[in-house]
Amino acid sequence: MRAVISSLDKGIYRIDDAGESTCYLVCGEKEAALIDTLNGLEDLNEIIRTLTDLPVTVINTHGHCDHIGGNIFFEKAWIHPADEALALEHLGYMKETMEALGRQPATFRFVKEGQVFDLGGLTLEVVPLYGHTAGSVGLLCREKRLLFTGDGMNPHIWMQLEESLPLAVLHQSLTHVRHTLWDAFDYVMYGHAHGMEKRDKKLLDQLIAGCGEVMAGHTEKDSTYTYFGGMTCMQHPYGDADDQVLVYQPVAK
Repeated sequence: MRAVISSLDKGIYRIDDAGESTCYLVCGEKEAALIDTLNGLEDLNEIIRTLTDLPVTVINTHGHCDHIGGNIFFEKAWIHPADEALALEHLGYMKETMEALGRQPATFRFVKEGQVFDLGGLTLEVVPLYGHTAGSVGLLCREKRLLFTGDGMNPHIWMQLEESLPLAVLHQSLTHVRHTLWDAFDYVMYGHAHGMEKRDKKLLDQLIAGCGEVMAGHTEKDSTYTYFGGMTCMQHPYGDADDQVLVYQPVAK
C-alpha cells in the first residue's frame, strides 16, 4: 500500500498518498467525512474501511485531480459548483483507469458557503477559500478547532494556474476568514501536509501579508518558478518557514 495513515486525534486521520497529496478522514459518533480523495491510484474506500464502519460522506475541497481522483471509488461527492467543470475535466484524465476498473466517478452534489455537515458530536462547516481555484473551500471543525483547507490555504500555494483567480480574490477570501473565524480554529490542515505536524493558524496572517506584498509590487526577492516540466512563473517567499512560497503569474504592465 502506497498510502500512509496517521492518527492526528481521536477519530481524525490523515492519509498521505506517497508524498503527492493528503486527505483527511473525520469520524463523528454517527457519520464520517472524507475530505478529498487523493489521486485514485488505490481503492481509498477499502483503505478507510480499515479505520471506520460509519457511513462516509465525501467532500472535495476543489476540483484538481490529486484531490478528486479517488472519487471513482465512491458513489457521491460534494464539491463547490464553481469547480464542477474543472473536476470533470480532471476526472477525464482517469478515463483509462476507470475503464480498466469498470468504475465511474462519483455523482456530484454541490456545497454552499456556511453549509454544515453534522457527523454526530463533530461538525464540518463549509468555508470559502476562493483563489487557487474558483470553487476552493475549506471545512471548519469547531469542536476540534481545526480548519481543513485543501490547497486553498497551503504554505506552498499555487496561484499561477489558468483556473486560478487573481491574487486579490485570494487576499479577500483569506481576509474574510481572518475577520469572521479567527477565534474558531487553532490549526490549518492542508492538502499537501506530510508527517504529523499541525500548522499553526498564523499561516493565515502570513499568507494574507504575502498576497499583499505581491499585489503592492514588493517582489525584489522573488525568483523564477518552474512547473509542469518547463512552464515558468514567479515565486514569492513569505512568512517564517522555508516551505512558505506563493507561486504566481506576473501581471503584464
